[in-house]
Amino acid sequence: MEIKEVIDTRTRKLFVELPFIIYKGNSCWAPPLKKGETESLMPEHNPAFDFCRAAFWIAVKDGKCVGRIGAIINDRYNKDRNENLGRICRMEFIDDPEVSAALFSTAELWLKAQGVDGLLGPLGFTNLDTQGLLIEGFEHLQSVASVYHLPYYQTHFDRAGYVKEIDWVEFRLTISSIPEKAARLADMIRDRYKLKVIHCYKKEDMVRYSDKVFTTLNKAFSDLPFVVHFDKKMEDYYVKKYFNFLNPKFVKIIETEQGEFAGFIIAVPSLSKAMQKANGSLFPFGFIHLLRALKHPEVADLFLTGVEPHMQGFGVPSLLISELQKALIEANVGFVETTGIFETNQKAITTWKNYDHIQHKRRRCYRKMFV
Repeated sequence: MEIKEVIDTRTRKLFVELPFIIYKGNSCWAPPLKKGETESLMPEHNPAFDFCRAAFWIAVKDGKCVGRIGAIINDRYNKDRNENLGRICRMEFIDDPEVSAALFSTAELWLKAQGVDGLLGPLGFTNLDTQGLLIEGFEHLQSVASVYHLPYYQTHFDRAGYVKEIDWVEFRLTISSIPEKAARLADMIRDRYKLKVIHCYKKEDMVRYSDKVFTTLNKAFSDLPFVVHFDKKMEDYYVKKYFNFLNPKFVKIIETEQGEFAGFIIAVPSLSKAMQKANGSLFPFGFIHLLRALKHPEVADLFLTGVEPHMQGFGVPSLLISELQKALIEANVGFVETTGIFETNQKAITTWKNYDHIQHKRRRCYRKMFV
């Protein structure tokens, strides 16, 4: 077996295509777009390299690529949090202890050489990148905003000495008519605090608010684990990456009577099944499957919610959820996937438990210290 650093087009291609081999035929895995995955590894395309150091490797055994791993040091995050930790990311491997041990060892040695005290992971460049190891819910279809792994991965992490840091939980909600009590509460919040609901009808409406969305995101998420501040370059990167997958009707914004930005909620039509049909490529026919999923969604993924800190406690989330639910019902969306919520966020968990729901998936972030 040989470990090779990803330094050229060939090794990068092997790195990106490995999950398509490991999960081939798996009905629960939602493949990413290969082009986007490839560009995420390249400093000329991914602005996170402005404040991150990173390296990636593949494992080759008997002439075949059988594993991969990445290591990242987010210097901006470490400075903001007064920490000195690295990250491992994008690890995939066959169920072979020799392979996983070599990959973990390679990433850890690189991180040690960079002078960090330990590592967290799986974590990506930012909190809008891939995060966590799936440890429950293997029988459920992956959301494209989440991750998928096979059950044996957890055993390899445990064997390598990684310990739990924190978990995310995911819910699947059944969307039905808005309860009269919830509707009255939303109306009361809107009238009491003189809040205005901004509806988006076309993509230009969303672009107009993108700066305010990321400004609120930076403030509202600043105290959460693994979160890094988004600058203008990162904002533009994620707008470009996700913009075409948004349905304006599923974007709701709240302003105060004075026109100040108060909060937002963004859901996206589920693209999981469409991504399976596209199998990593938009062309020649992949884009057709995506367009169909965008126009006629049966499931929506709750992507992001943010409320200005000074507006928290005014019931803005309840109003946002109510307005989004109206749009989902109108579009005949029957289910919502919440993606990841920290297991410690009891307020959000309680909110989703008020719906007809199942808590069906769990992802884990691990820690391993060197000193």
